[in-house]
Amino acid sequence: MTRTMNRYSALAVLVITGLLSACSGDKWTMPDLSGPIDNSRIKFFNFGVNAPGVNFYANEKKMTAITSTTGTEATTGVAFGGVGAGGAYVSIAAGQYALTGKIAATTDKDLAISTVNQAIADGKYYSFYQSGIYNTTAKTVDAFVVEDNFTPQDDSTITTVRFVHAISNANPMTLYAKNTAAGSTETAIGTEVAYKGATAFVNIPAGVYDLSTRYTGLSTNAMTRTGVSFVGRKIYTITARGDITVAPTTTGCAAANRTCLDNTANR
Repeated sequence: MTRTMNRYSALAVLVITGLLSACSGDKWTMPDLSGPIDNSRIKFFNFGVNAPGVNFYANEKKMTAITSTTGTEATTGVAFGGVGAGGAYVSIAAGQYALTGKIAATTDKDLAISTVNQAIADGKYYSFYQSGIYNTTAKTVDAFVVEDNFTPQDDSTITTVRFVHAISNANPMTLYAKNTAAGSTETAIGTEVAYKGATAFVNIPAGVYDLSTRYTGLSTNAMTRTGVSFVGRKIYTITARGDITVAPTTTGCAAANRTCLDNTANR
């Protein structure tokens, strides 16, 4: 019995030694986990009227792309009205960046049409907007970045909303939200916002709202959108986009170039 146990013990030592030797070879090495973790996040919007589809970059690192049915990168990119990464935030390390939108199509492939030089702070969230109206001669479009400084909400009866102004040919405006189940009382979402500006995040009761924007001193609405659902504990950004000279729509943002109030969840 003792000789048998000793034999198995020796065999176990040989097996363990062999495994350790294999792990120390060229086929497998422990990855280096000592580097910095990408604690910051950024979301990318293509709201530049008539802008081509783009892939978004941080310096030379591609942050968004569209995969085709063949498994290769599509040449469509993030189209006008679209949000990169399916509307999700993309992780990014803290640092100084040239954030760009580059043409995804074969023609003018990787030509940068928008650029914002932006410092990304550790642990913070941001949104990059291509905005305004695309210049087909210069092949450029406006862009800006706003910090998404929201606080998670634990109360299921409360939702959080902010307003971003991305229409280059529209005056400063204020966003109002009217709860369809609470009479005609309107709530201003922050104060008046100029182009490339954003309000702070505002807490309001969860529910279904009719949204509108108005210019200072005017009682008529510049833009409207009806029946927008704000779910408790969630955080939303309402963005005015499009060409202010094109007739708006009240129900959504499906028609190209029309002014509309885009609703995208931050979380």
